[in-house]
Amino acid sequence: MRSEALIAIIIFITAYALIISEKIHRTIVAMTGASLLLLFGVLSQNTAIQHIDFNTIGLLTGMMIIVSITAQTGLFKYISIRSAQMVNGQPFALLIVFSLITAVGSAFLDNVTTVLLVVPVTLSIAKQLDISPTPFLMSEIFMSNIGGTATMIGDPPNIMIGSAVPELSFLDFITNLAPVVLLIVGATLLMLGLIYRRSLKGSKEARMKIAKLNAREAIKDKTLLIKALVVLFLTIIGFFLHEFIGAETATIALAGAFFLLLLSGERYLEDALAGVEWTTLFFFVGLFVLVAGLVETGVIASVAKGALTLTGGKLVPTTFLILWMSAIASSVIDNIPFVATMIPLIKDMGELGITNLEPLWWSLSLGACLGGNGLLIGASANLVVAALSGRGGHRITFIRFMKLGVPVMLLSMVISTIYVYLRYLL
Repeated sequence: MRSEALIAIIIFITAYALIISEKIHRTIVAMTGASLLLLFGVLSQNTAIQHIDFNTIGLLTGMMIIVSITAQTGLFKYISIRSAQMVNGQPFALLIVFSLITAVGSAFLDNVTTVLLVVPVTLSIAKQLDISPTPFLMSEIFMSNIGGTATMIGDPPNIMIGSAVPELSFLDFITNLAPVVLLIVGATLLMLGLIYRRSLKGSKEARMKIAKLNAREAIKDKTLLIKALVVLFLTIIGFFLHEFIGAETATIALAGAFFLLLLSGERYLEDALAGVEWTTLFFFVGLFVLVAGLVETGVIASVAKGALTLTGGKLVPTTFLILWMSAIASSVIDNIPFVATMIPLIKDMGELGITNLEPLWWSLSLGACLGGNGLLIGASANLVVAALSGRGGHRITFIRFMKLGVPVMLLSMVISTIYVYLRYLL
């Protein structure tokens, strides 16, 4: 093993251990680890920058600004009151409703965009009902990753697979992945209902209080609300059409954010920028560079190749290996470089005698997308929700997330394994 690869592994494992321990803030750990990779010469500065996903950073920044300004109109409080009144203040019914909204939204929008819109409403609802928002937030994290699995545009791994395999159409992704996603959504909600059955009980007094509230009084600035809703609508339409208009989602989000600032006036500028989770953005930067060390030194490619040679090119074991290896890897590292590594390897499977590669592609998609539910750093949406929750005074720690995330991921993988076997391998 080359010295650069050994250094990259040591720095990555050390950083990961410190992130898990939470004795030092994860942003400081990630950025320090990234700096060490550059100082030891494992990566050049230009190479490190190339591995930073500025589309994710820009998307997050733009949507956080839009959400921050929109929050000042009172819209999220209005929606929370109306939603609570519609289900008579029943917390479990609200959890199901917002979980389904998150899952459907994530199937057609970016996961991060979906949770940035849903989480402020969730925090407001929990405050109205005088209960902990954690069950709702955890469910929304899981549903964002599960829902994003259902379509070609729902999660970056699916976009990458769709681009690499032209014969797989948008409809193919829905017909092959949506059925198993529906099963996983139902099973996950059942699990969460059993786990949180005691904490999802609002008091009678809180429900009576909500029933008497006038939701319209929550709107503080109708003029700003109209401007925010128009920009938000145009931004979401832009996300749907970004491939046709040739603009990345980050460009659309940032354009929407500063167009809204232009309409609302510079008096909102400082508050809007203060609403951006800068610590989360810098954590992403550090994490991208840490993973880049493993990519550039060939560590990820070597592990993937070594694992695939164990199956001897046989379809059934190769399919299951890709499914579970993708899930485990994607819970630990960013799934984008992992999927980028796996795509050419799967294409090479044809040379080993596997003529039907379709089960391998669907296994890669399911594993890479659903694996993000395993650990807190497994997906962008996880970290964004955790940051927003922490700002609201409800901290989601690495260990706390893992205790629920790993069972949810394992449940998803078991269902996916059975589904893949019955549909493609039997």
